[in-house]
Amino acid sequence: MPSDDRPSDDRHHSVGHAGFGAAKLAAAARWLRHTGAPAMWRLPRTRPARTAGSMLLVVLVALTGAIAGLLLNGRVEHPVGPFRAEFSISPSLTGQTEVVIPPLGSLILDSHDAPATLTVRLQELDPKRARRLVSDPDAISRASQSAVDDVESGLLKLAATGVGSALLGALILSALVYRRDARRIAGAGVVAIGLVAGTAGLAYTTVNLKSIEEPRYEGLLVNVPAVVGDARRIADRYEEYQALLQHLVTNVGKLYTTVADLQVYEPDENSIRVLHVADLHLNPSAFRVISSVAEQFNVDVIVDAGDFTDWGSEREGVLYADGIGKLEQPYVYVRGNHDSEETAKAIAAQKNAIVLDNNVGTVAGLTFAGIGDPRFTPDKRRNDAYTNAGLRLHTNQLVETIQAQRKPVDVGVMHDPVAADVLDGVVPVVLAGHTHKRKVKRLDGGSLMMVQGSTGGAGLRGLEQDEPQPLELSVLYFDRETRALQAYDDIAVGGAGRTEVTLERHVLDRVEEATTPAGKPSPTRSPGS
Repeated sequence: MPSDDRPSDDRHHSVGHAGFGAAKLAAAARWLRHTGAPAMWRLPRTRPARTAGSMLLVVLVALTGAIAGLLLNGRVEHPVGPFRAEFSISPSLTGQTEVVIPPLGSLILDSHDAPATLTVRLQELDPKRARRLVSDPDAISRASQSAVDDVESGLLKLAATGVGSALLGALILSALVYRRDARRIAGAGVVAIGLVAGTAGLAYTTVNLKSIEEPRYEGLLVNVPAVVGDARRIADRYEEYQALLQHLVTNVGKLYTTVADLQVYEPDENSIRVLHVADLHLNPSAFRVISSVAEQFNVDVIVDAGDFTDWGSEREGVLYADGIGKLEQPYVYVRGNHDSEETAKAIAAQKNAIVLDNNVGTVAGLTFAGIGDPRFTPDKRRNDAYTNAGLRLHTNQLVETIQAQRKPVDVGVMHDPVAADVLDGVVPVVLAGHTHKRKVKRLDGGSLMMVQGSTGGAGLRGLEQDEPQPLELSVLYFDRETRALQAYDDIAVGGAGRTEVTLERHVLDRVEEATTPAGKPSPTRSPGS
């Protein structure tokens, strides 16, 4: 990050570019004189034709110089809120505005029809401005109100610099080409002024203020519409969701009382109880539900099959992983395709977390083996090199690790169930997620594959659906002596605006294949739901 005491005067920046630009223009002029290019400049012999040709050459020289001037020096730096921002203008076939937000990507607006592209690039934070925002409670409010003024000031500053750069570029190149012909040099200057004025006028008359409502996204930002949709609608619905959350958690607490009515199987007090979750996708409500279920069902260990975050950014992991540390139970986790290495590090930093990535560990009397998803595809439009065959090949590493342990593994954990068949016959139970659709299936080799729905209700995206996606999680009961899975309870907590809590008991000797579609929990309901 640049130091705070560096010169803030833009004149140094402009002079450097102008000097560099003059050298480039001089080189271009020498090339025109000393190559075969002069043949292109020979004018027709008739007087009207020579006059027209001379005028055309002046226009071409002025246009080339103006473009070169803009490319070399058509940019300024100006603060926008706490950020240092660079404003630049460049010639283009179609007019547009591009807002670049490193490293996330950019959004492009069809803002005007003039042949010029406006680029606003947000750069690093200004330390002094950032400190003022933190120290002054009213500074953030003032900064948000002044952001538009900052942008307008930056655009005016850019306009002045752009006009000067285009005019200077045209004059320098015409002086190099025509040397002492003051008339043609002046003509090139007039043409440059006309070009700039015409472009500015066309941009002003064709400006499209509604373009901000229909941006085009590039880079990681392409997934923004899918993630947040209509922000105002989501904000309204999320407030409803938070208001009903306490009632949801209360209903979850009542779930345990329904077990007495399920006479087919009564879990032994000594059973090892595993809470299977997956695909939390940053839903802040998920941990409250997980905590309540873990307490009411006396859970011994929580297993997360991945997609803890949405973008896998370091900030997501640091802020959201604290929810794991607040749980009383051990938390076993494998990385999903929305989770990055930074996500895994943030989770591993929690005192009760165990991150499995091609390794084996024993927790609460059960031996778990897990491997993270090799993909990192938070951007839904991104193509990944891993095919289904590639995922299976990746999972083969875990098989080799298990075989090298020379001791039985009770539970395998992975994110994408497409490769679960690789663990078939190697471990008795395979836990997965990824599909946001609950499914239990007995594989050909005898292993039981259990795919969890989304414990986060697919995150904020779940709020965009007409039918809210429920928060789904399951409690698995293992015999403490044999470590065999005996039964499991599928739990669904109603999504936004829903206070319904449902539970369905499954006994293993009767389970061959069962699928509960997402959004359609089983009919056994807790009292008062």
